Amino acid sequence: MNTYPTVTVDLILDRHTIKDVLRAVLDAILFHRLFGTVKPKTREVLGVTMPGVSDLEMEKLVEEKVDLFWKGMEGGMSKRGQIIITFSEKRPKKSWFQVYVGEEDVPWEQWIINAEMQQPRDRDRQEFDSALSDALTKAIHTMLTHTSSDRGRTAVPLITNATGISPFPIRVTVKIGGVEIN
Repeated sequence: MNTYPTVTVDLILDRHTIKDVLRAVLDAILFHRLFGTVKPKTREVLGVTMPGVSDLEMEKLVEEKVDLFWKGMEGGMSKRGQIIITFSEKRPKKSWFQVYVGEEDVPWEQWIINAEMQQPRDRDRQEFDSALSDALTKAIHTMLTHTSSDRGRTAVPLITNATGISPFPIRVTVKIGGVEIN
């Protein structure tokens, strides 16, 4: 059982919006969980302004994972998938006899983006876009509520390494139909 917080964002997307929406949501999560010197940016998606991070390494990571998700959705039979972002800290790893044998990543928080791809009919487009816009607004609200809550603040371990944009390892996993893809 996980002892760390898990935050879930549920989205219903279509072919036209899937990449922009996923980029925006990943960017917003990173914006709220990177603790180095962050150069902010914004992204406008369906009338919702989403925060983001202007950093080449993070932008490359986001683009890579969104493309992987897109290819998995296009090539697979399942139209449901997840992008899971796990924030960890490095801790000393000890063997049975309390002998130090290196470091291990210990998760302290996980964000799960559940995405389902649908294709609305043309006459339903406005209603679909409005519902997606509401889901994005709810996602931002969830991020703000969690990161400013006691549980969200206390989940963050002590920052002992101030180099780079993130003092903690970040792992982003893409799953389509429950199967991890690389």
